[in-house]
Amino acid sequence: MNFAENLARVRERMAAACARSGRAENSARLMAVTKTQPAERIREALELGLRLLGENRVQEAETKRPALAGYAAEWHLIGPLQANKAARALALFQAVQSLDRSELARRLDRLAGERHLRPAVLLEINLGREAQKSGILPEAAAGLAAAVLACPNLELRGLMAIPPAADRPEAQRPYFAALRELAGRLRHELALEAAPAWELSMGMSQDYEIAIEEGATLVRLGAALFGARPPQRL
Repeated sequence: MNFAENLARVRERMAAACARSGRAENSARLMAVTKTQPAERIREALELGLRLLGENRVQEAETKRPALAGYAAEWHLIGPLQANKAARALALFQAVQSLDRSELARRLDRLAGERHLRPAVLLEINLGREAQKSGILPEAAAGLAAAVLACPNLELRGLMAIPPAADRPEAQRPYFAALRELAGRLRHELALEAAPAWELSMGMSQDYEIAIEEGATLVRLGAALFGARPPQRL
């Protein structure tokens, strides 16, 4: 099955998941995850109308962006960000979905101010409390959110999570529900209920329909669109 067929199938399933949960068809956005994908494959996605791209690494985005400069795309960093790459990230991405510490928020804020930028950020939440994964624990999210709100050059846009791996997509439902509930609590605690609704970035190729049913506003898909990921070069 080619990319166009994969895209059509994904969009159909996204629309069905929205309908099952009583949501508008366009209430969940599709992000193409471009990790290890060459520029020509990304170009195919752009020519079919996809405009939201997620990349895991700063250095990989740096190699691809020049070849795709003619396309109006919105790039998000969805992998961990080291503080020493913050300036490079701001030059490449309109949003950072993996913010997980206040020191990084302050660094991004300072660098963004120097560049007259106001990037969007999402807090990455480690819902499964997995030591090997990045992300802040749920109980620490309010403090980090408050720190971001104190940064005038950052826009707090929402939450992102990658639940623990599971054999069945249905096993992820409690994690997606927990992220939705956490977002509601934080908005109440921080008096943000009148502000624009937050982004809930959750759900990947194996479980995006469950994520949409539980409130995802953005799903991050790689294999479901591009097929099996090509091996990384050493």
